[in-house]
Amino acid sequence: MKPSILTKTTSIVMLLAAFTFSGAAFSADDPSIKGDLRKHVQQSMASYIKEQTIDEHLYIYDAVKGKLLKLKLAELHSGIVKKGDFYVSCADFIDQNGNKVDIDFMVRKSNNSLIATQALVHSINGKKRQYHLEKL
Repeated sequence: MKPSILTKTTSIVMLLAAFTFSGAAFSADDPSIKGDLRKHVQQSMASYIKEQTIDEHLYIYDAVKGKLLKLKLAELHSGIVKKGDFYVSCADFIDQNGNKVDIDFMVRKSNNSLIATQALVHSINGKKRQYHLEKL
């Protein structure tokens, strides 16, 4: 049975509330990204997480480690930065082995909407990985 529109909407609203009230989780933030743009970037990320979550887990392939990560959402970050053509915001997850995994979500404008297109492993247990979106 498919979830109702109301159920999906409620879940997205809960994710957005977590963005708003999660003061403990803070990432880099560009204060010039505000208002509707900020709201829509966060909505895009929340929708991506919701649509890709299966039985409370987000599955992401870790190309560096060569394995599939089974992630459970811990906390959403409120920060947003612009890297090249993408807006980037992130969230903390816990993997199947108890590691804290920071995932960056790439959001890009398409016509009149913002779409989360990719999730990247940014750090595991605080050990950051480098990637370069600015050079595209």
